[in-house]
Amino acid sequence: MVFKPEPLFRAAETLKAETSGAALPVILLSPQGRLLTQAVAEELARNDRLVLLCGRYEGVDERVAERIADEEVSVGDYVLSGGEIPAMALAEAVCRFRPGFLGKQESLEEVKGSYPVYTRPEAFVPGKGKRPWRVPKALISGNHKEIDAWRRRR
Repeated sequence: MVFKPEPLFRAAETLKAETSGAALPVILLSPQGRLLTQAVAEELARNDRLVLLCGRYEGVDERVAERIADEEVSVGDYVLSGGEIPAMALAEAVCRFRPGFLGKQESLEEVKGSYPVYTRPEAFVPGKGKRPWRVPKALISGNHKEIDAWRRRR
Protein backbone atom coordinates (compact mmCIF):
# COMPACT_ATOMS: atom_id res chain seq x y z
CA MET A 1 0.00 0.00 0.00
CA VAL A 2 1.27 3.48 -0.92
CA PHE A 3 -0.45 6.63 0.34
CA LYS A 4 -1.63 8.89 -2.47
CA PRO A 5 -0.54 12.53 -2.41
CA GLU A 6 -4.03 14.06 -2.68
CA PRO A 7 -5.37 13.33 0.84
CA LEU A 8 -2.05 14.20 2.48
CA PHE A 9 -1.90 17.45 0.51
CA ARG A 10 -5.47 18.37 1.52
CA ALA A 11 -4.77 17.57 5.18
CA ALA A 12 -1.56 19.62 5.27
CA GLU A 13 -3.16 22.56 3.45
CA THR A 14 -6.18 22.54 5.77
CA LEU A 15 -3.94 22.59 8.84
CA LYS A 16 -1.75 25.34 7.37
CA ALA A 17 -4.85 27.45 6.67
CA GLU A 18 -5.77 27.24 10.37
CA THR A 19 -2.44 28.75 11.48
CA SER A 20 -3.07 32.22 10.00
CA GLY A 21 0.33 32.38 8.37
CA ALA A 22 2.34 31.01 11.31
CA ALA A 23 5.00 28.47 10.50
CA LEU A 24 3.71 24.90 10.44
CA PRO A 25 6.46 22.45 9.50
CA VAL A 26 5.31 19.26 7.78
CA ILE A 27 7.50 16.34 8.82
CA LEU A 28 7.49 13.04 6.92
CA LEU A 29 8.67 10.07 8.99
CA SER A 30 10.98 8.15 6.69
CA PRO A 31 14.01 5.84 6.91
CA GLN A 32 15.81 8.23 4.51
CA GLY A 33 15.31 11.30 6.69
CA ARG A 34 17.51 13.25 9.05
CA LEU A 35 18.20 11.20 12.17
CA LEU A 36 16.07 12.15 15.17
CA THR A 37 18.44 13.21 17.91
CA GLN A 38 17.95 15.19 21.09
CA ALA A 39 19.21 18.28 19.23
CA VAL A 40 16.68 17.75 16.42
CA ALA A 41 13.88 17.27 18.95
CA GLU A 42 14.86 20.50 20.71
CA GLU A 43 14.95 22.33 17.37
CA LEU A 44 11.50 21.05 16.37
CA ALA A 45 10.11 21.96 19.81
CA ARG A 46 10.59 25.63 18.95
CA ASN A 47 7.51 25.31 16.75
CA ASP A 48 4.07 25.72 18.29
CA ARG A 49 2.70 22.98 16.03
CA LEU A 50 4.00 20.29 13.68
CA VAL A 51 2.29 18.14 11.10
CA LEU A 52 3.55 14.56 11.17
CA LEU A 53 2.98 12.42 8.10
CA CYS A 54 3.72 8.72 8.18
CA GLY A 55 3.17 5.95 5.70
CA ARG A 56 2.33 2.30 6.10
CA TYR A 57 4.05 -0.69 4.46
CA GLU A 58 5.47 0.80 1.25
CA GLY A 59 5.12 4.38 2.47
CA VAL A 60 3.90 7.44 0.64
CA ASP A 61 3.97 8.64 -2.96
CA GLU A 62 7.38 10.26 -3.51
CA ARG A 63 5.69 13.55 -4.43
CA VAL A 64 4.73 13.87 -0.75
CA ALA A 65 8.42 13.92 0.21
CA GLU A 66 9.30 16.21 -2.68
CA ARG A 67 6.43 18.71 -2.54
CA ILE A 68 4.42 18.50 0.70
CA ALA A 69 6.89 17.67 3.46
CA ASP A 70 9.29 20.33 4.62
CA GLU A 71 11.67 17.63 5.75
CA GLU A 72 12.00 13.93 6.41
CA VAL A 73 12.99 12.57 9.82
CA SER A 74 14.13 9.05 10.64
CA VAL A 75 14.19 7.34 14.04
CA GLY A 76 16.99 5.00 13.04
CA ASP A 77 18.74 2.96 10.43
CA TYR A 78 16.06 0.29 10.12
CA VAL A 79 12.66 -0.13 8.51
CA LEU A 80 9.35 -0.61 10.32
CA SER A 81 5.97 -1.57 8.85
CA GLY A 82 4.66 1.92 9.40
CA GLY A 83 5.50 5.38 10.62
CA GLU A 84 3.11 5.45 13.56
CA ILE A 85 5.67 4.38 16.16
CA PRO A 86 8.34 6.76 14.81
CA ALA A 87 5.73 9.55 14.90
CA MET A 88 5.00 8.74 18.55
CA ALA A 89 8.73 8.71 19.34
CA LEU A 90 9.20 12.07 17.64
CA ALA A 91 6.18 13.54 19.44
CA GLU A 92 7.43 12.31 22.82
CA ALA A 93 10.96 13.61 22.22
CA VAL A 94 9.72 17.00 21.02
CA CYS A 95 6.99 17.52 23.63
CA ARG A 96 9.43 17.04 26.50
CA PHE A 97 10.95 20.40 25.50
CA ARG A 98 7.61 22.23 25.47
CA PRO A 99 6.88 24.29 28.60
CA GLY A 100 4.37 22.61 30.88
CA PHE A 101 4.61 19.15 29.29
CA LEU A 102 6.76 17.74 32.08
CA GLY A 103 5.67 18.06 35.66
CA LYS A 104 9.09 19.39 36.64
CA GLN A 105 11.67 21.05 34.41
CA GLU A 106 14.30 19.00 36.31
CA SER A 107 12.93 15.91 34.55
CA LEU A 108 14.77 16.88 31.37
CA GLU A 109 17.85 14.69 30.97
CA GLU A 110 20.00 17.77 30.35
CA VAL A 111 18.99 19.19 33.72
CA LYS A 112 19.17 16.11 35.93
CA GLY A 113 22.02 14.40 34.13
CA SER A 114 22.13 10.79 33.12
CA TYR A 115 23.01 8.65 36.10
CA PRO A 116 21.82 5.30 37.48
CA VAL A 117 18.74 5.32 39.70
CA TYR A 118 17.73 2.87 42.41
CA THR A 119 14.63 1.97 44.43
CA ARG A 120 13.97 0.13 47.69
CA PRO A 121 14.85 -2.29 49.12
CA GLU A 122 18.40 -1.20 49.81
CA ALA A 123 19.49 -4.82 49.29
CA PHE A 124 17.73 -7.12 46.83
CA VAL A 125 18.48 -10.85 47.12
CA PRO A 126 17.98 -12.47 43.69
CA GLY A 127 17.58 -15.97 45.14
CA LYS A 128 18.40 -18.27 48.03
CA GLY A 129 22.12 -18.37 48.65
CA LYS A 130 22.77 -15.47 46.26
CA ARG A 131 24.67 -12.34 47.20
CA PRO A 132 22.47 -9.26 47.59
CA TRP A 133 22.46 -6.49 45.00
CA ARG A 134 22.95 -3.30 46.99
CA VAL A 135 22.15 0.36 46.46
CA PRO A 136 25.39 2.38 46.62
CA LYS A 137 26.07 3.60 50.15
CA ALA A 138 26.34 7.24 49.06
CA LEU A 139 22.69 7.18 47.94
CA ILE A 140 21.36 5.96 51.28
CA SER A 141 23.57 8.23 53.35
CA GLY A 142 21.10 11.13 53.45
CA ASN A 143 24.05 13.44 52.73
CA HIS A 144 22.93 15.53 49.74
CA LYS A 145 26.45 16.72 48.91
CA GLU A 146 27.69 13.13 48.86
CA ILE A 147 24.72 12.08 46.69
CA ASP A 148 25.36 14.95 44.23
CA ALA A 149 29.07 14.06 44.08
CA TRP A 150 28.20 10.40 43.39
CA ARG A 151 25.83 11.43 40.57
CA ARG A 152 28.44 13.72 39.00
CA ARG A 153 30.97 10.88 39.03
CA ARG A 154 28.48 8.66 37.20
